Amino acid sequence: MSGPEKPKVIGEEWSDERVRSFLFLSPYDARINPDFHVLITAYRSMRAGDFDRFLRFFCEAGRDLNAVDENGQTILDHVSAHRRSVDYAKTLSAAGAKTATAVGDT
Repeated sequence: MSGPEKPKVIGEEWSDERVRSFLFLSPYDARINPDFHVLITAYRSMRAGDFDRFLRFFCEAGRDLNAVDENGQTILDHVSAHRRSVDYAKTLSAAGAKTATAVGDT
């Protein structure tokens, strides 16, 4: 029989430790901004509520919420391009995230 070893888990609660663990991820390529890498990985992996908790830990750790990727985009630019990510974009804005254009204006 083929297939995954574990069944898909839906609605699993993430502990603070699990959410915080994303702070310690490292990019596979040294040219990638570590703060952007952590943010994009958390965004892709977490539900909106967990991502909100993660952002608090991220900011408390003194990380750069407006770090840019190799194309000059911030996490808010990236998330705003996804129409189903409105909750993530609101959370990012509330935490102080800006678009690359707004960062460049300051």
